[in-house]
Amino acid sequence: MYKFTIDQEGKSMSVSTEQKHWIKATIPALEQGGEALTTHFYKLMFSKYPVTATFFNPAHQEKGTQPRALANAVLAYAKHIDNPAVLMGAVTLIVNKHVALGVKAEHYPIVGECLLQAMKEVLGAAATPEIIDAWAAAYGQLADILINAEANLYAKQAMSTGGWEGQRAFTIAAKEQESELVTSFYLKPLDGKQIMTFKPGQYITLHLNVNGATVMRNYSLSDAPNGQHYRISVKREEGGVVSNHLHKQLAVGDTVQLSPPCGEFVLDDSKDPLVLITAGVGLTPAIAMLKAAAGQREVRFIHACKNAAQHSFKNLTEQLSTQHSNITAEYIYENQDGLIKHQTIEKNLPNNAQVYFLGPVGFMSAVKNMLGKLGVPAERQHFEFFGPAQAI
Repeated sequence: MYKFTIDQEGKSMSVSTEQKHWIKATIPALEQGGEALTTHFYKLMFSKYPVTATFFNPAHQEKGTQPRALANAVLAYAKHIDNPAVLMGAVTLIVNKHVALGVKAEHYPIVGECLLQAMKEVLGAAATPEIIDAWAAAYGQLADILINAEANLYAKQAMSTGGWEGQRAFTIAAKEQESELVTSFYLKPLDGKQIMTFKPGQYITLHLNVNGATVMRNYSLSDAPNGQHYRISVKREEGGVVSNHLHKQLAVGDTVQLSPPCGEFVLDDSKDPLVLITAGVGLTPAIAMLKAAAGQREVRFIHACKNAAQHSFKNLTEQLSTQHSNITAEYIYENQDGLIKHQTIEKNLPNNAQVYFLGPVGFMSAVKNMLGKLGVPAERQHFEFFGPAQAI
């Protein structure tokens, strides 16, 4: 078993020039067979260390999105091994997800061991001792970076007013049906003490026991910070084990365990015009942003969904747009006007706007393409994925 340790002075492990050469030599193999490697890695890790499976959503394994995301991350790391600092945006994303799920330093040797074993078994003779040693050093370097960053975030959360580390018991104070498929859950701390604030756009992690198995799921916070409760709004997915458990089994008064708010997809602090473009349940973090920005800056809100019956928070958005002259809202139903069009975005795009968009992958890809054609700089485009990152 490969051992990976943190330098006692907090310095990351280094990768030698020769090792970087061997890392780069694996790029063609990773480009061609990266997904096969990571798919085998997950099977190997779940078999040897079943407890690690609780950190992952089985649906993402079945669809292949989780192995694909890891394959892309490994390839990007190999391509930027000379200057991994350019990947800090991805590192921040990983750190937030790991802290939300409770990943700790002791989990990293497990991943390292299984990743290197998977490389040996998938690459075969191409996985020479030099290449395995190089990837061991590269993984150790990355592990040190992540472990230190995650330790800092855990400490920050624990020291925040109303903050905590790990799990904390919350009571379901209320359930409200927002649409045909979406229900909101209002969560208050069981101990009655203060809860830490959060940035609109962040999410919390629910720890649940479903059918005798421990599961964890991230849910965007759908209300602006208020110091009293957290609210999540969950879509009941057909065949979704956890979402159906929440909708059908959990009742007001039941207790759930929560991890503190995490996430880097957050509302910026500027006074620039704000454009929110969402589809389906992708509107949940946008609702928190909309409420926080009300009366503070110009807001254009565009939401697409299948039909009126599946339109969540319509009354709220109409109320906010009536109360605040700086907010305008437009809705597109699939069974009427179809998808969001170029012209719809163009007419709702003030100069120097910050644009946040979220929804199904195909929707986000289309919106990103339209924003590019409309000249919106990449640094003013903000999006995230419900699940593993994908190319759009």
